[in-house]
Amino acid sequence: MAENTKTISENRQARHEYYILESIEAGIELTGTEVKSIRQGGVNLKDSWISIDDGEAYVKQMHISPYEKGNIFNKDPLRERRLLMHKREILRLFGQVKQGGLTLVPISMYFKGSRVKVQVGLCKGKKLHDKRDSIAERDAKRTIDRAMKERNR
Repeated sequence: MAENTKTISENRQARHEYYILESIEAGIELTGTEVKSIRQGGVNLKDSWISIDDGEAYVKQMHISPYEKGNIFNKDPLRERRLLMHKREILRLFGQVKQGGLTLVPISMYFKGSRVKVQVGLCKGKKLHDKRDSIAERDAKRTIDRAMKERNR
């Protein structure tokens, strides 16, 4: 990411559940109160996913908390939100999802300047043994790092 970016939220579960083959930056269509709520950190990407309907990409099940001072302007926290991408990109992703049995998942959300961007991941699901392998690798790396730190003291 560029220098004037600020991460809002990350989908850590996606990194555990999927192999991320490719990531794409996309804009997102939001209302004013949603942006204000996001600035306060009221967003959750945990169970969200992306579908492509009629040539447009939508984020589903992304929770943006209602803005406290929003009154009647607040929208449904779980509503579908349209992603802003080039038609060419959407069609390419659609083809890969349909052919390869892949999934589109929002990996992270961040501010780029004053705009809210979503990092979309083209992902392949991990099997249970793959998840166990990645956990074992992470634990082994942690113990090696600890041993190196102790040795360098």
